[in-house]
Amino acid sequence: MEYISITKISEKWGISTRRIRILCNEGRIPGAYKKNVYWKIPENAEKPKDERIRSGKYIKM
Repeated sequence: MEYISITKISEKWGISTRRIRILCNEGRIPGAYKKNVYWKIPENAEKPKDERIRSGKYIKM
């Protein structure tokens, strides 16, 4: 399996490198792992669905 950097996946998916780091820390990119200080992301990884709140209102559960 080939792994690519956060910078390359950022260009591929069209989102910021900071957002990708957050997704990796949350475990939302399957197969991604941290080696020393760098994240390794599978080349064929799919972009996770954006589940952030867009309405500005928080939903109480």
